[in-house]
Amino acid sequence: MTKPALYRRFRTLLIANRGEIACRVIRTARAMGLRTVAVYSEADAGAQHVSEADDAVLLGAAKAADSYLNIARIIEAAKQTGAEAVHPGYGFLSESAEFAQACADAGLVFVGPTPEMITAMGSKSGSKALMEKAGVPLVPGYHGAAQDDATLAGAADKIGFPVLVKASAGGGGRGMRVVRKAEELSDAIASAKREAKAAFGDDTLLIEKYVDNPRHIEVQIVGDSHGNLVSLFERECTLQRRHQKVIEEAPSPTLDSAGREKVCEAARRAAGAVNYVGAGTIEFVSDGKDVFFIEMNTRLQVEHPVTELITGVDLVEWQLRVAFGETLPMTQDQIKLNGHAIEARVYAENPDKNFMPSVGRISAWRMPHQIGGLRIDSGYRAGDLVSPNYDAMLAKIITWAPTRATAIDALGRALDETDIRGIVTNTAFLSKLVTHPDVRENNVTTGFIERELAALTTSDGAVGDLELAAAVAAIIASEQAAERGKPRSPWQTAGWMPVGRRSRLFRFKRGQEEWPVTLRYGSGASLITIGDRDLAYSAGSTSDGGIDLALDGVRSRITGIVEGHELYVRTRNGRFDLHWVDPFGGDDEETTGEDKIVAPLPGTVVALLAEEGATLEKGAAILTLEVMKMEQTLRAPFAGVLKQIKCKVGDVVGEGTELAEIEPSA
Repeated sequence: MTKPALYRRFRTLLIANRGEIACRVIRTARAMGLRTVAVYSEADAGAQHVSEADDAVLLGAAKAADSYLNIARIIEAAKQTGAEAVHPGYGFLSESAEFAQACADAGLVFVGPTPEMITAMGSKSGSKALMEKAGVPLVPGYHGAAQDDATLAGAADKIGFPVLVKASAGGGGRGMRVVRKAEELSDAIASAKREAKAAFGDDTLLIEKYVDNPRHIEVQIVGDSHGNLVSLFERECTLQRRHQKVIEEAPSPTLDSAGREKVCEAARRAAGAVNYVGAGTIEFVSDGKDVFFIEMNTRLQVEHPVTELITGVDLVEWQLRVAFGETLPMTQDQIKLNGHAIEARVYAENPDKNFMPSVGRISAWRMPHQIGGLRIDSGYRAGDLVSPNYDAMLAKIITWAPTRATAIDALGRALDETDIRGIVTNTAFLSKLVTHPDVRENNVTTGFIERELAALTTSDGAVGDLELAAAVAAIIASEQAAERGKPRSPWQTAGWMPVGRRSRLFRFKRGQEEWPVTLRYGSGASLITIGDRDLAYSAGSTSDGGIDLALDGVRSRITGIVEGHELYVRTRNGRFDLHWVDPFGGDDEETTGEDKIVAPLPGTVVALLAEEGATLEKGAAILTLEVMKMEQTLRAPFAGVLKQIKCKVGDVVGEGTELAEIEPSA
């Protein structure tokens, strides 16, 4: 029997992924006339990507190993639905040579490079050897097979501190540690190995010289099966937290035209070393003068939209056309750079708590309209569940403009108009980040967020008249919405009274502050009393879910979301969370003993870092949890004695589970 061609035309595409990237691939595939198949876990049964595909197949339980990493089950799903090709997206199996080979063995087109290319470039250590032969500049480092602690320690000493310990397989900042002193190396190696093993199934590490004040620059490349290879300019991804990208832009504001051509030429040389086919990214670190090869990602990147917006190229379409066996639609000299694009990643995480992931059900999802140069790629909606089993990214907000300054302004505005509730997100943090003067001036390095974290996570400003009036308007709008559909009554009409006027008292709290607010309404204009001030007030809901509020003659468009007695309002002054005091009592404030260390999210205990009876300083490490494929170290909230450890390594714990108890120092 003749083996089918590696790249050939197909009509049905299975997307072996979830969330935003699955929705993104489905969108282009359907525009090209392809039938699409989604796969999902039990946790994702109601997910957006499942509803957008033509067919969807349940893979297994929520755990990634039982679903999105289950190669045999994905191949079976393709056979069940008549899929002829598989797009891996990013993450999960996207850089697995084993998966690419399994697709080929099953007669499926793998939308990406060959298994041999993935093997050659997917290993950070192996790819560096190839790059050295190809003359691509490298950072000094150790990429050997010996992985014992003594060998790794010897390599670090030879390279010289600071060094970067990183996983040879995978990416996304997982399994990566900066080590500045020799005495920190052993713990960093152990932690990086655990994280790499959990995320990628491979705990092989490499050690490189850490470039201080580094910038992260990468080049998008695409090759076809006919020997053509092009670069589509570069992206800068210097703004990172925990070695994970947060803001990406194209082109790089750091490079001039000569530097741009130099790095793009190096990227083409790197990809050409393996005659690369498909979309891929060559990543470099820069010290401000030179660039050094870091790794190649043999897949589509999260940040690919910024490249699409400055070139006009749909990279997913190019991936599919290459998989059809076609030649690239454009030659290198036909690819032109136009304007500037910048992207922000919206995560379910709490920047105020060291970017701790947030899980739960999304109660409200409001995004700005995609007009002008605004693009939003997302995989969630109101009502969707954010699971602790997967990456915490919810959406990407991308803006394009003729200039960088205008693109930044547009991104700031779009982030300000994004409201997601039910979980904690980083949108307010992103707003402050992109509008920071140093970001505007490109005076940043990969350590910028860590250095400026206190300023970027400062609390919202003072609650003023506008915010209190907005809270009142939100409550009334919520009550009116709840009444819709019930039998009509004149008593439901805002401000209607048969005679005289009525008043309603509201009380709002934030922390220790409390504000009484009185609304007077009925015949004639409504008034709101805050302190000793009477202000003219009127409000009405808009068709897009917002509220038009007029206060003392000034009209404002505000957002208000009511969740029980918790209020969220967004005004021109920022975002505010308020508590609406129950007018009938019953406000119970739950208290948790500060001497208890509890799991902030569901996770797995991977390390115990202190012993019972130990005397701890404030901030001392007690144990490590793996949450959403990232390690979170829980620390002592005050100085004291570790009275009891109530868990062991390997325990799977739920949110709120008591893990340890500390007795405060006398």
